[in-house]
Amino acid sequence: MPLAWLLAMARASLKSWPVSEQPRERLLGRGPGGLTDAELLALVLGASSQGSGGVMETARELLIRFGGLRGVVRRHAGALMRVPGIGRARACAVVAVIELARRLEGDGRVRGEAVRTSRDAYRLVRPHLVLLDQEVFVVLALDAKHRAMAIRQVAQGSATSVEVHPREVFGPVLQEAAAAVIVAHNHPSGDPEPSLEDRQLTERLVQVSEIMNIPLLDHLIVGQGGFVSMADRGLV
Repeated sequence: MPLAWLLAMARASLKSWPVSEQPRERLLGRGPGGLTDAELLALVLGASSQGSGGVMETARELLIRFGGLRGVVRRHAGALMRVPGIGRARACAVVAVIELARRLEGDGRVRGEAVRTSRDAYRLVRPHLVLLDQEVFVVLALDAKHRAMAIRQVAQGSATSVEVHPREVFGPVLQEAAAAVIVAHNHPSGDPEPSLEDRQLTERLVQVSEIMNIPLLDHLIVGQGGFVSMADRGLV
């Protein structure tokens, strides 16, 4: 179905909406569960009872262009800003809401989970690293009994690389007062085989972890449907 036709239909329907059926009023009157993905996204973009039609059009176009909410979640701010009507502020608002949801879901699910093997760690970090078109680096903070405390994203790069400094890795670890740490990042290409840069970064992080007396237990590289553990390969 052509994109232009769908957007034209959306514009036509929005012009006839009564104020009581605008997204903000619907949310206040009926709760968020009754709103569509487009309506919720429009509220993040700034829709109100005054002139929300244009924002709804933008929200619908975002969903259509990227193949639904799952596609929007995968995009970084720069990609969102290529859509007409999405400037820096709106792109940052969408990305921030998505990140807050990830953190809330991630912390609630992982906190207290025992991490005894690389597969245990993979199960916890995987939701933070799949369905992305750029490399992302996350830190899994552990307590003295190797139970998960939190997962934090510390860097985001391009489709083929991500740069991360040891201070960015160990900052959240110190904030959580963690006793140990596991790091992980994804390869959007789908191949989890570590690059030379991945190996060199692991060596640097191990050195820093020894100085700080906070053991780095593993570095996972997550690909399409699988992962590689540096610890399992004897590189940590």
